[in-house]
Amino acid sequence: MAILRTKTYMAKPAEVQAQWWIVDATDKVVGRLASQIAMILMGKHRPGYTPHVDTGDFVIVTNVEKVVFTGKKWDQKTYTWYTGYTGQRSETAGHRRDRRPELILREAVRRMLPKNKLAVKMLSKMKLYTGSEHPHQAQMPEKIELGEK
Repeated sequence: MAILRTKTYMAKPAEVQAQWWIVDATDKVVGRLASQIAMILMGKHRPGYTPHVDTGDFVIVTNVEKVVFTGKKWDQKTYTWYTGYTGQRSETAGHRRDRRPELILREAVRRMLPKNKLAVKMLSKMKLYTGSEHPHQAQMPEKIELGEK
């Protein structure tokens, strides 16, 4: 009696062909958009997803200054960080939007990625731009709608 074993496919880094996607973040909710971008960066949208290999695609996000939060998060949500000195620095989401709007989406996506060395490589595949212009026309990115209900 023969035992049939199914083979699990494991992607190899040389086999992965990364694709380029472009997303317009105008009037998109930060959490919904970030979770879908994180899935693309990890490669979970592909059938050949392998956890220990970077199988994700590149994502270009334009108009990051036009993302929205639900509720009163622009005034109530705070970002804190440690500077090396005593105490922590903090700022509201509204202040961060005025100062460096791309950090809002970058932090949201970073916290949704795995906590390992591969996450740094995945996060570097996300390109954030204020405004609708980007320098990646040569990669011929395809438009994708993310952040919808």
